[in-house]
This record gives sequence, C-alpha cells and structure tokens, in this order.
Amino acid sequence: MTTDATTALTRILAKREQELAAMSAVVGFDGFVDEMIQVVGERRGPGDWTPLAGIPAFADWARAAAGRSALREIVIHRQDPGGCAINLGDGLAALGVGVDCFATLGDPIQPAFAPICSRFRSTHPVGDIHGRTLALEFPDGKLMLSAVEPLARLDADLAERAILGAGYPQACARSRLIALTNWTLYPHMTGVWRLLSERVFQALTGIPILLDLVDPTARSEADLRELLRLLPGLAADCPVTLGVNLNEANILARVLGLPLATDDPDRLQSLSRSLTESIGVHEVVIHALRHAATPNTACSGPFCEAPRKLTGAGDRFNAGYGAGLMLGLDDGERLTLAAAASGWFVRHGNSASIPALRSCGCVPV
Repeated sequence: MTTDATTALTRILAKREQELAAMSAVVGFDGFVDEMIQVVGERRGPGDWTPLAGIPAFADWARAAAGRSALREIVIHRQDPGGCAINLGDGLAALGVGVDCFATLGDPIQPAFAPICSRFRSTHPVGDIHGRTLALEFPDGKLMLSAVEPLARLDADLAERAILGAGYPQACARSRLIALTNWTLYPHMTGVWRLLSERVFQALTGIPILLDLVDPTARSEADLRELLRLLPGLAADCPVTLGVNLNEANILARVLGLPLATDDPDRLQSLSRSLTESIGVHEVVIHALRHAATPNTACSGPFCEAPRKLTGAGDRFNAGYGAGLMLGLDDGERLTLAAAASGWFVRHGNSASIPALRSCGCVPV
C-alpha cells in the first residue's frame, strides 16, 4: 500500500465522516454464540488449575481413549457474539454507519449478542434459533466445533415470516448497503436469497449488495453451482460484490476450472478478474494474509507479525470495503479502507472508528 493512497484516503475520511454517519446498512443473517473453552490439564483445588499444554497433548489424550471412555474437565470462561453478519455489522457501526441487523440471534435474543446489538440502529431476530460454536483454546491454537443443525430451520418459509415480515424490504430500500453473509452453514440459504431477489432486490436501484459465502468446503459442488447460477441475476439494477478470502477464492476457481492463486498481488488480481467474469457479478474481491485485490487493482493487506485477534478480521475487511461502496469510492480506495479496517482489528482486537483510522494514517501494515 502506497503512502499516497493512505494519505488520500485519510483526507477523504476527514471530509466525509459525517456523510457516512448519515447512511444505513442492512446486514444478515447469521448469528453465533462462541463459547470460549479451556481444557483443564491439572486441577489442584477450587480456582487453582492449569490448562492442558496444547493441541498435541489434547490429541494424545483423545488418541489414548480410543476403544474406551475418558473424561476431561473444561472451563467455559467467556461467551462471545459471533457470526459474519454480527461481526460485519460491528465493523460498520464502529465506522459510524447505522446498522439494521436481521439475524439468527435467538428469541428472546441470546444475552451474548447484547454488547454488539446495542450499537446497531435496529435488531431483528430471525426465528428463535442461533448458531453455537465450542472453541477449545490452547496456547498453540484453537479447535472450533460448530453446532449448526438448528440453522436448517431458516428456509424460505421462515424468511417470509421473520425477514420480509419484519420490515426487511423497507430497511433495504432506505439503505446504502445490503450485506448477505454465511451461505455455507445454512442449508437453505440459496432458497432464502432467491426469495429476497424476487421480492426485494429486483425492485431496488443502485444499492450495492455485498456477499460473503464463508468457506464452502463442506458444501457439495452441485449446491455451489446452483448458488453461482443465482448470483448474476440476484438484483437487476444493483451492483453485486462477492468478497472471499484466498482459500474461498481457490475453491471457486477449482469448481469453475480456473487457475489457482497464491498470496501475490498479480495472481490475486488475475483470479479476481477471472472469477468476476466467470460468475457474472459486478466484482469479486479477494483478501489474503498479505495482499488484497479487485479485478482492476491490488494493495498490501493487514499482515501483522503478532496479531491480537484474527477471528473476525475478514468481516472487518468487508466492513471497510462496504463503507467504501457506500461512499462511492473507487476500488483502490475501497481496498485501502478495507485493509486499514482489518489491520486495525488484528492489532487492537476491536473494530476501527473513523477517528482511529485517521489517527494512524490508515496504514494497516
């Protein structure tokens, strides 16, 4: 990322901060409660214990239990709000955008979502379901186990009642950005997006739609191809942006018979261009560890040698890119803002505000 690009963006944000604050975005539909868990290695007394040394030690313990039973104590020390819609909405809200969130938050809303939802302009639970992830934390990594079976209840019928019936069309009509996230973990999401296309998006003009599929490794190729056929016609008069990380981009490339990319700006840009043409959307944006690209440009990414937090960094990248779409910035400026928002998050562990980005010169590396 060049100094000229970051300096120019800093000036733009200084002039247009209030303009962004007057805009709204609609995000949906995934909400997860992430239970952060430590596995006890040794318990010496109440409040006196040490965690298991690491993932290899946990693997050794599990391997030794094969053919018999075993027990290990866990400590649930925190419940975090999660889900791409929630994280992306948090990133937009921190930038000053008014956020209308429609998501699987539980009904009544699960208390873990309260801190983030309090920053949204409005919050609408979709049914009485929410996702749940058990995150086993070790000094050398994290094992995440997601319970998603209840999410199969979000189908077109529930969407008709709990999304369309909750003011979603009206919120979209007054917004400057619509974000659809986490196709992968919701088995009927293609049908839900098709319903929204027919009943909401086809009537809109000029409102950017930002998509995040989430890693589709576990979905069948047939399901993925069905979704890809839907995307070009998702909206008649609204530009559709598909945001993917490098792994997700290469999965799509394999399905479409395209050359794979590495974390190299030229290769990322080439794959971004090929995916955009093959899928038929307005643009595909790829973000990797060190670089990010659109079909027309690339920039350095939010790489950090000692990140404070990584989970949710891609969602903050999408929040920055979405804010750039709302402001009508060109794709180079959008990438700069996205990388800056993500870079702030991995270094500080929270979503960036406009003053925060201005104070650090929008430099994510």
